[in-house]
This record gives sequence, structure tokens and C-alpha cells, in this order.
Amino acid sequence: QNLANTMWAYGKARHPSPKLFDAISQRAIEKLDTFIPQNLVNTVWAHAKLGYSSPELFDAISHKTIEKLDTFNSQEIGNTVWAYAKVGHTSPALFDAISFKAIEKLDTFNSQEIANTVWAYAKLGHSSPELFDA
Repeated sequence: QNLANTMWAYGKARHPSPKLFDAISQRAIEKLDTFIPQNLVNTVWAHAKLGYSSPELFDAISHKTIEKLDTFNSQEIGNTVWAYAKVGHTSPALFDAISFKAIEKLDTFNSQEIANTVWAYAKLGHSSPELFDA
């Protein structure tokens, strides 16, 4: 949690620190099993806010998110796909899994979460007719 919170704070302050993010990203990959959904989301969100890409971390978080997707709420789903799209990191397996989960939880999404989700799919060119027709 401390790793994710540190990255979130830097993202919120819009203060880039590539060396720190590199170091924390490596440590976070080792600790992902302990991350709750909010920690996973805060980590990718911070990277996206600063326009900082970390492919290895995003790949690892993608796998962990798929494992824990049943515990994600609509805000966490929307912010996750937004972050991936913002840094231009494609993850077809993640986006496919999120499509189905988002459809299940669609009635809990607010307008911002819907907008973030639709924008992310469009930005990355990830087709999801089932989600867009829901």
C-alpha cells in the first residue's frame, strides 16, 4: 500500500520522478500479490497522470487485475482502463476481461466512469461490441 500511495501522491502533485518510479515499479512488481484493487489502480493511475510508461509493471498489473477483477468496483474499472489508454499500453486480455465485468456492473457506473471506459477502448482501438451495445 505504501508503494501505491507514494506513486499516487507524486501523480496527484504532478511531480515526475522517473528514477523513483523505476525503483518503486520494480518493488511493486515483487509485491503485487499484496495489492488490493485500489493499490493496483492507484499505481497505474499515477503513471498515467505523469505520462510515464512502465511496460513490465503494466503487464504484471494486467495479470493481477484479471485475477482480482471480481473485487473491482466501477470506479476502479474505469480508472484502470483510462490509465492503460492514457499511456498507450495495450492489454487485450485485460480489456476483454473488463468488458465482461463492466457489463455485469454497468448499472453501478456513473457517467464519468462510462466516459472513461468508452474513451479508453476507443483510444486503444480495442473492439468490444458487447460492452458498447450494453
